[in-house]
Amino acid sequence: MAFQKITPIRLAQAASTTAFLAIYTCPTGTRTYIKDITVCNTTGSAVTLFLSLVPDQGTAGTTNALFNASSIAANTTFQWKGTQIMNESETLQFKGSATGLTINISGAEAVD
Repeated sequence: MAFQKITPIRLAQAASTTAFLAIYTCPTGTRTYIKDITVCNTTGSAVTLFLSLVPDQGTAGTTNALFNASSIAANTTFQWKGTQIMNESETLQFKGSATGLTINISGAEAVD
């Protein structure tokens, strides 16, 4: 499939909960390019980050983790730059060991 139209967008913005939350789902007929992930810990204590790129009908966990049990220090910001590709119906799922993390993910959606 040739993808002709690429649109840069903010893919997700969310606050952490202690259960996995789907914060982005790749639309049908689309591939998504993840380019930047920024996580901010707004609390006075370290909070553990979990972020998974989950296949369609899959479950978040260690087999699809982008970040698994990554400690984000108190009142700090963590930034990742790189490339990850998502296929249609895959999801990004996010949680923290506590509330207090905010996540912003940028990239692009490509459609044919």
